[in-house]
Amino acid sequence: MRVRVKRLIRIGKESSVPLIGTPFFGVIDRGTNLIQVRPTSVCSLSCIFCSTDAGPRSRMRIAEYLVDLNYLIEYVEMLCRIKGGGVEAHIDTVGDPFAYPKIVELIRRLREIPEIEVISAQTHGPLLTPRLIEELEKAGMDRINLSIDSLNEEKARYLSGTEWLKLSRILEVAKRIAESSIDLLVAPVWVPGINDEDIPQIIQFALSIGAGKKWPPLGIQKYEMYRRGRKVRVREMSWRRFYSELRKWEEEFGVKLIIGPSDFGIRRAPTISSPYKQGEVIEVKIKFPGPRKGEIIGTTRERSIILTGLGFLPREAAIRIRILRSHHNLFVGIPII
Repeated sequence: MRVRVKRLIRIGKESSVPLIGTPFFGVIDRGTNLIQVRPTSVCSLSCIFCSTDAGPRSRMRIAEYLVDLNYLIEYVEMLCRIKGGGVEAHIDTVGDPFAYPKIVELIRRLREIPEIEVISAQTHGPLLTPRLIEELEKAGMDRINLSIDSLNEEKARYLSGTEWLKLSRILEVAKRIAESSIDLLVAPVWVPGINDEDIPQIIQFALSIGAGKKWPPLGIQKYEMYRRGRKVRVREMSWRRFYSELRKWEEEFGVKLIIGPSDFGIRRAPTISSPYKQGEVIEVKIKFPGPRKGEIIGTTRERSIILTGLGFLPREAAIRIRILRSHHNLFVGIPII
């Protein structure tokens, strides 16, 4: 399936745009042996609970990004050398990893990096097919975290914000994954008041098809409202109630549902240093539109930075900014007037 987007910005080495600094493309290092790999921000769904307002129905997104494969691999290799081994390369994106045209080749190239032990990806699965599963298996994919939010097609379409969604195809793909050498983790988003009764059904489905050959079979996610995400008009569930219900289902189904980083072998690991601190004043060059209205991507030699509070500026214009947020080498800046 070809996914249409409003504006697609391609990022290669010739662009001189660093692949560290923004959550919308490139790589993210949060100080563990897991590296987040983000080759594209494109998504074909418009889930009503999306924390990043992705997909065709987005009201704020004005641009999407696609990273050159060789350029992306350079950054992954650099981080892997810092980590030293036992790395999990997790392709999660702020869209759908399988919207990346070279996803199979990306898996193959990641498999060739000696420090990488596990290759995983997160998706709702609309772009997966039995043939693609076979290609991913041959390329060396280890695990797919597949979000199935309902076993009722009408409700699944509602939750995905997508009328053309075919739940039967996604369920068939889930079975194919479970039958392959790729591990399957079913990861529903629990939206209280909408799919409460679906979660036990999804647990039963995941266990019935053999999910979780090596890692946990389920990773139930609690819906949370984010400032820049889509908001569902429901009463947010407390963490206390969430974990209480998971414990009940653990006893009922005989499966571990309260999981954490240790269940996936995630541990602290050497991390790349951050060149900028919150409040610091630096000079950046304007590169191209940011992902959302009112944002621009600016760069230094070391990092990409999302800039807010700016109107039109010519490309390559140099401006002074103040770092507003700096965490895990992800930066937001504002202009100094």
